Amino acid sequence: MTLSERDKLYNWHPYTQHKTATDFPAIVKGKDALLWDENGKEYIDAIASWWVNPYGHSNKIIADAIYEQLTTLEHVLFGGFTHDKAVLLAEKLMTILPSNQKKLFYSDNGSTAVEVALKCALQFNYNKGIKKTKIIAFEDAFHGDTFGAMASSGITFFTEAFKGSLLEVIRIPVPIAGNEEKSVQILKDLVATNHYAAFLFEPLVQGAAGMVVYAPEVLDKMIAICKENNIFTIADEVMTGFGKTGKTFASDYLENKPDMMCLSKALTGGTIPMAITTFTQEIFDGFYDDDTNKALFHGHTFTANPTGCAAALASITLLQTDEIQQNIARINQSHMTFEQRIKSHPKIKTTRVLGVIFALEIKTETQESYYGTMRNKLYNFFIENGVILRPVGNIVYILPPYIITEEQLEKVYATIEKALEIV
Repeated sequence: MTLSERDKLYNWHPYTQHKTATDFPAIVKGKDALLWDENGKEYIDAIASWWVNPYGHSNKIIADAIYEQLTTLEHVLFGGFTHDKAVLLAEKLMTILPSNQKKLFYSDNGSTAVEVALKCALQFNYNKGIKKTKIIAFEDAFHGDTFGAMASSGITFFTEAFKGSLLEVIRIPVPIAGNEEKSVQILKDLVATNHYAAFLFEPLVQGAAGMVVYAPEVLDKMIAICKENNIFTIADEVMTGFGKTGKTFASDYLENKPDMMCLSKALTGGTIPMAITTFTQEIFDGFYDDDTNKALFHGHTFTANPTGCAAALASITLLQTDEIQQNIARINQSHMTFEQRIKSHPKIKTTRVLGVIFALEIKTETQESYYGTMRNKLYNFFIENGVILRPVGNIVYILPPYIITEEQLEKVYATIEKALEIV
């Protein structure tokens, strides 16, 4: 039996209806922007394996850091102990985070990073005897699959089965071009009720919604409204963090900085699951008390895992190199050149570029569902042609590793152009 056939015997894959799914390619090797399956077929990883792998597969610098840590201290509990890599990583992050971020809390993935932020927003108010139990989030958002993160997400088929078991979240329109005033006014009306603990958002780009982009100026305005009304703001930078938008964080485009930030995915360069939620001093102080019951009782067995911290330190060091920064600028320029080439195509409705993110929307007569016929047809075409892209309905996006070559990028672009012929 092949690996793909053996996989089907026992493994349950994410976001998959196994009754209708075909065999999955079994990947056996990766290097830089390329992956190879068990049959030797080569694929360009044009989405950095779900946005986690900006420095390429089998990166030697990160691998060496992991090996050194594994042979020194692979893990120690973080409850009641600390270690050098957790301290060094915290110190390193404080040099690149917005200056209002003063404390950080380790967890294990993007969903739990969001979960921690939501719990802190709610408990901060509870600790002070204030009743604020509701959250504000954008329509069509995606923040993860744990219960708080899922409640805050707006893609209904992800959450439909759990509607009666979720936090109360009010969703407001995304302030895309032409929609800014409506979004801001709805936010103003909500915050005036004094029922809300936090406003959670994906800054500037809604990833799972199809790389929906909106302007920093309107988000600045919305954060200011929340600050004036004592509502915490939470920037979910799980996708946008560590260079994706052209700056280290999407929040770096903002004048008004969020109170909390959620980090994961590219944090460890696609190697070890790890996440971090960062906080202002004010939020930390809301838990700092003689009363033990006011502490944040949240944790993970692998909190601040030393090996993950070592990977993150190496990853951030790579991000700060001139080579990677130049690559980010190069990819952005290539995307903009491709945008000029394709945006007038008769089948294209819209295009957008921000940093290393490129997205196009294909014209359809009816609304295309998230995992609909067009999406599946496109996905299969890309895989057959050796390019890993995961369309969202009728939206095709590219979010490549920063080390992708121009030749590889051109193949991705050309494959998208060919795909337009089959839809």
